[in-house]
Amino acid sequence: MSDVKNIMIVGVGGQGTLLTSRILGGVITTAGFDVKLSEVHGMAQRGGSVVTFVRYGKKVAEPIVEEGQADVLIAFERLEALRYKHFLKKDGVIIVNDQRIDPMSVVTGAAEYPEGIIEALKEKHKVIACDAMGEAKLLGNPKVFNVVIIGVAARQMSFEKNEWINVIEKTVPAKTIDINLTAFEKGWEIGGTI
Repeated sequence: MSDVKNIMIVGVGGQGTLLTSRILGGVITTAGFDVKLSEVHGMAQRGGSVVTFVRYGKKVAEPIVEEGQADVLIAFERLEALRYKHFLKKDGVIIVNDQRIDPMSVVTGAAEYPEGIIEALKEKHKVIACDAMGEAKLLGNPKVFNVVIIGVAARQMSFEKNEWINVIEKTVPAKTIDINLTAFEKGWEIGGTI
């Protein structure tokens, strides 16, 4: 069973977790692995937690990642990284978009957004944090921040760069290929400096 790798993608509704999992699944399939994808939605509307499990290996029986089993946790927002950190293996890595999105409980005043999340995570885990949203805005399209994160995460996986590029070209809408490839390159560059 140890030949199975587990990746979790966590974010907030509307952030592009489904596209991210499709790109990741495409790269894994291209590399010749068996892959299982599973999505778990909190609130269906934008703003609720969305979790995607990606499991791959020679043969994968089920799509769900158990607590303490994730090799990589890709978080599109700081609080989501904190919320799902218990799924990470001891030697796993958290890749987090250093962005704050207030959940409804914070917006309504029922709760406070925790301070120092990334610092707290770094005390017990390997954490790679980047401002993917800031980078995407600099590229002129905030929607591609998830592909910036994919580029950063790709550096933590053993797939060839050209495999990622080929799958992104086939997966994203045709009119967005150029901006998505630019976003991936930016993430790849950031991932190589961390």
